[in-house]
Amino acid sequence: MQAFMNADFLLPDESSRRLYHDYAAAMPILDYHCHLPPADIANDSRFKNIAHAWLGGDHYKWRAMRSNGVPEDDITGHEPDYNSFLAWARTVPRLIGNPLYHWTHLELQRYFGIYEPLSEKTAPKIWEACNAQIVTPEFGARTLLKRMNVRAVGTTDDPADTLEHHIAYTTARQPGDPVMTPSYRPDKALAIDDLLAWKTYLVKLGSAANVSIGSYRDLVTALDTRHSAFHDLGCRASDHGLIAPFATFTNGPALETLFTKLLNGTPPTPDESDAFKTAVLLDVGRMNARRGWVMQLHLAAIRNLNTPMFKRLGPDTGYDAVSDEKIARKLGAFMDALQSDGLLPKTILYSLNPGDLEVLGTVMGCFQDGSIPGKIQCGSAWWFNDHIEGMRRQMVSLGNLGLLSRFVGMLTDSRSFLSFPRHEYFRRILCALVGGWIEAGEIPADFETFGGMVQDISFRNAKNYFAIPGVE
Repeated sequence: MQAFMNADFLLPDESSRRLYHDYAAAMPILDYHCHLPPADIANDSRFKNIAHAWLGGDHYKWRAMRSNGVPEDDITGHEPDYNSFLAWARTVPRLIGNPLYHWTHLELQRYFGIYEPLSEKTAPKIWEACNAQIVTPEFGARTLLKRMNVRAVGTTDDPADTLEHHIAYTTARQPGDPVMTPSYRPDKALAIDDLLAWKTYLVKLGSAANVSIGSYRDLVTALDTRHSAFHDLGCRASDHGLIAPFATFTNGPALETLFTKLLNGTPPTPDESDAFKTAVLLDVGRMNARRGWVMQLHLAAIRNLNTPMFKRLGPDTGYDAVSDEKIARKLGAFMDALQSDGLLPKTILYSLNPGDLEVLGTVMGCFQDGSIPGKIQCGSAWWFNDHIEGMRRQMVSLGNLGLLSRFVGMLTDSRSFLSFPRHEYFRRILCALVGGWIEAGEIPADFETFGGMVQDISFRNAKNYFAIPGVE
C-alpha cells in the first residue's frame, strides 16, 4: 500500500516516477490563462486568513459545499471566516473521486508543509497552522508565484480596462519576479443580447481607446487601438468564451446597417446576432494574426442556469454547466474564413464538452500549415474536465489525432493564488501516461527523448508558442 499522496503520488511504475522526478518536477510554470486579479500581483497583496485564500471567489469549492448540504449563508453569506473553513473541512472527506480532494491536500502540502488530511476533526489545528504562516512575507501574492516557480501568468482583461495595475507592475517588476501580461477578452463587445448594457459598454470602450463609437468601423478601430495597447504590455493572446462557434458571414455595408439598428435599440434577429458576432470575432482574429498572437476559443459553457441565484450572487458563482451543441461545421467555417484571408492566427481550441475532443482534434488538423509546430492546438482539459480521467482523455485524444509532443500543456484557469500545484497534478498524470506506454513496451525506454518531451509539454512548448517578452 502506497502512503497517502506521497512523493510518488499518481506515479504507478518506475518509468513514470523517473519521468516525473528527473524531468518534469523542476520545470518552471507558464500559466498562460488565469483569472488572478492584476491588482493583487502588482501590490503583492496578503490574505486575511486561510478561508479568504481558499474560499473567496472559488466557485469550484462553493458547488461542492452546496452538494454537501452546506447552507448558502455559510458559503457566500459573509466574509470567509472560521465557520466557512469548517464547512469546507466537513466537505473535504466527502470529495473522494473529485479533484478538489487532491488539490486541497496538494495545496496544504506545498504551501504550508501540512501532510495531515483535512477533516472536521483536524480543522482547528490546520486553521491555526495555516493562519500562523499566511501572515508572513512568504505569503504575499508575488512570493507565492515565485515559490511555485511561476515564470509568467496571463490574466484575463477586457479591452476597456485601464490596465493600470499591469502598467504599474511592469514599471516596478524586479529581476526574478514573474512576468504578468494581460489577455484580451472582448466578450462584452459581442454581447448584443442586452443592448442597454452593450451601449453602455461601447461608451467605456470608446473612452479607453479615445474613439467615439458610432459605427461598426469605429468599433473595430477602438478594439484595434486597445489591442495595440495590450500588445505593448506583453499581451500575446486573446480569449473568447462562446457557447458555440459563429459562422454567419456578411459584408461591410450590411454590418454598418445592422450596427445602426443595434445602436438605435432594435433587437437583432438570431441571424443578425450571429452575423455581428462572427464579424467581430473575425476582426479580432485578423488583429491576432497581424501581431503574432494566439486566439483562444473556449467553447461549450452554458452560463448562469440558476436564475434566482444569478440574481442574488451574479456570474461566476457556480451555476454554469456543459453545453452539448454541435460545433464542427461552424468552427470549421469560421477558421476557414480566416485561413482564406491568410490571417488565421495561432489558435487554441477548448471545449467544455469532452465529447467534442475528436471534433477539435480533426478540425485542428485541417488548419496546420507548417509555419510553426502545433500552430492549432487542442487545449488542456478545462474546468469540469481537469481531473485525472479528463486530463488523460484529452492527452490520449490529442496523441491519437495530432502531436502530443507539441502540446502547450496545463493552465489553471483559476482565481486562486494557491492553485498552482494543479500544474504538478497535470505533470504527474502526463508522466504516468507516458511512463505507462514505456512500461507496456508501446514506446522505447528512451528517457532522454521522452523526458525531453515531458519537459516541453510542461513549459518549453508554451514558452515558444506564446513568445511572451521577458519569459526565459
